[in-house]
Amino acid sequence: MDHRTTAELLAGLPEVKGSPGDHGVLELIVRRPSPGEREVLEMGELTLQDGLAGDGWLVRGSRGTPDGSSEVARQLTLMNSRAITLFAGDRARWPLAGDQLYVDLDLSAANLPAGTRVRIGKAVIEISAEPHTGCQKFTERFGLAVSEFLRSTEGKLLRLRGINARVVEPGTVRQGDATAKVPVTPRCSGTSPGARGNTG
Repeated sequence: MDHRTTAELLAGLPEVKGSPGDHGVLELIVRRPSPGEREVLEMGELTLQDGLAGDGWLVRGSRGTPDGSSEVARQLTLMNSRAITLFAGDRARWPLAGDQLYVDLDLSAANLPAGTRVRIGKAVIEISAEPHTGCQKFTERFGLAVSEFLRSTEGKLLRLRGINARVVEPGTVRQGDATAKVPVTPRCSGTSPGARGNTG
């Protein structure tokens, strides 16, 4: 497949921006047992220890930690399904991006700031502050124009390369599952509205 041109990317951007903000869909689940290996799943288990069960995140480790251990904040990576459609075209090429969960949901920093929780199927994940950035392999697979597009101001704000997250409530996820932001529960002030104290 030919790589997208800048003009094609700009023309497709409105469709990407049309992703729902609160309620979306899990379009694809991809497990990465070892570097370069991809397994497309109909169903997966999100666990507190492993992220996506059977994925190589835990054993792969990280260059960003002193002891080389995996970073919990990077346990999962999510990518916007409309964005990867624009970049990759055919659905069979989506897994080349290297992400695990592909969702039709607005992943922008404005819509999903760090700390936001999202329910996917039976599980709940929490969005991490650590940015998800592209690599040389991503450029080789999808082209220089796409990489430059991701690094543009708008590309960064929309987080078109995707986001990092961690599991906070384990559970089963399936292709086609609903995804939804978890409403923030207001903190109680500790004083009931009618409690004014004993005035004698």
